[in-house]
Amino acid sequence: MFYLFLATLCSASIALIFKYTENSDTNRYVITSANYFMAFFASLLMIFRKGLFVDLGIRTPFLEELGQVFSSDHVVLSQYGSVIWGVLIGSVAGLFFFLSFIFYQKSVKENGVGLSGTFAKLGILVPMVFSILLWKELPTLLQWVGIVISICSILIVNLSKVSSDRLDFNKTLILLFLFGGMAEFSTKIYQKYGLNDYKDVFLFMVFLIAFFISTYYTLKLKSKIVASDIWIGFAVGIPNLFSSYFLILALDSLKTSIVFPLYSAGSIVLINIGGWLLYKERISGRNKLAIVLTIIALVLINL
Repeated sequence: MFYLFLATLCSASIALIFKYTENSDTNRYVITSANYFMAFFASLLMIFRKGLFVDLGIRTPFLEELGQVFSSDHVVLSQYGSVIWGVLIGSVAGLFFFLSFIFYQKSVKENGVGLSGTFAKLGILVPMVFSILLWKELPTLLQWVGIVISICSILIVNLSKVSSDRLDFNKTLILLFLFGGMAEFSTKIYQKYGLNDYKDVFLFMVFLIAFFISTYYTLKLKSKIVASDIWIGFAVGIPNLFSSYFLILALDSLKTSIVFPLYSAGSIVLINIGGWLLYKERISGRNKLAIVLTIIALVLINL
């Protein structure tokens, strides 16, 4: 649970940093590029510090090994296989991470930090559903109750009478939900079949690919590069890296259907508390109710 708490804390920090910049004239592509540069550089340092590429030992061709792993519920890839798996899954995941990050910033400006954080975390439904369908990771009855309560707390923060009466769907929020959900699911896919010791390779590829995509758009759009945007990106890069880093560690010891609701609802609680403490934002009645429900969910899921 400690790793899950650290992942949640890092995730909430990202939204609170965006809150700090939402009223300033920032360039989201420059911020995103700087963020991913910091994240992939830090993960590269961890790879070399741990010596992950030393003595990998190729015993079985990757595709043959992957077939063996897919056919068994209790086998994971070797060191060499985990490196290749991390490169492959990380390369695809980098696109989803980039898109979710861009729409996160866009949504914070359009819809505010609370609603954006809610929809970003509502994306946990994607990995939850896939994990239940693909790997039969079924919670206990009490944990099911806690999961339902945590999802209700997310919806309570989002629901408004105007939007429910008019069925007013926000394109930015919907895309944030989808891309964020796929980004989280890619983390689960790596963790399911790869060695946790080699998660840094996966994270390095995620942030490297996202950096290349973001830099391409920065140059294509001829974005103005200012020092303040770069520093903001650097500040976001560290919690962005470690939110995924600790999330993988949490997934190794807890079920997906438990980790993602807690990660999501807990982030929303910390975002609201942080907004109140740092920015003097008033916590609405709905948000207070959501916080109480989240605490109840935490107790039930841990039983």
